[in-house]
Amino acid sequence: MTDVPLIAVVMAGGTGSRLWPLSRELYPKQFLQLSGENSLLQTTLMRLSALSCKTPLIITNEQHRFIVAEQLRQINQLQDNIILEPCGKNTAPAIALSAFLALQRDEQEDPLLLVLASDHVITKEEIFCNAIERATPLAQAGKIVTFGIIPQYAETGYGYIEREVSLDQNNEVEEASFFNVKKFVEKPDLSTAEKYISTGNYFWNSGIFMFKASVYLDELKKYRPDIYEACEEVISSSYRDLDFIRLHEDLFRACPAESIDFAVMEKTERCIVCPVDIGWSDVGSWQSL
Repeated sequence: MTDVPLIAVVMAGGTGSRLWPLSRELYPKQFLQLSGENSLLQTTLMRLSALSCKTPLIITNEQHRFIVAEQLRQINQLQDNIILEPCGKNTAPAIALSAFLALQRDEQEDPLLLVLASDHVITKEEIFCNAIERATPLAQAGKIVTFGIIPQYAETGYGYIEREVSLDQNNEVEEASFFNVKKFVEKPDLSTAEKYISTGNYFWNSGIFMFKASVYLDELKKYRPDIYEACEEVISSSYRDLDFIRLHEDLFRACPAESIDFAVMEKTERCIVCPVDIGWSDVGSWQSL
């Protein structure tokens, strides 16, 4: 793999609204056993075993802290690694906190962060891990890698990523191909989604990213210095409480809320997309399940 540390950053917030009544506010779907004997959160972490990752960082909210801790304990992944958000501020601040913390904990290294949602299904785990390994040298070189799902049909519930030509100037979507990103687009209507599919130039936005911690923070500082500065202050005042990393509530509440897509991905010139067919679903509805 690589000598540079790889740390999974797993976002385990959520309101429990999309698979009601099985999923509820106090027990959202990432904690449910929907695709096997383990929860989606546990499965997300366990599929990384082939990648020799360091201790993951889990970002969740205060009310789910004991559920997360117990599920991590069951798979031997509990080790002072649960960041507790006093309130939801979307993904850009959550990832910034993880990047600051990763650099703070290992001052000698600039680790690679693999950003994952805790509630997605990936059935082709070997292909997924192979894609991570292929993308590692590019992430080490300063690229922000996103993994685009090769679409199977015109889906209106996902965002899309439009590609440019590949890095090696081969315009075919092949197993080891990487493309510069032309743009991110929001969830389309059906006719627009059908047009996207027909071109072969669009992929579903999986929300899976890989980059060096410093690279993400550099780009965030460039495009959203308000979020960068707020998170820097928040993490400097954070403290350990058993297996939890607690944040200063007033400081964090003052941080702007924004997604990584809007804050960084739609603006950065470092982003590339790796098309993959990994049996992915965000399990966003009973129909998709």
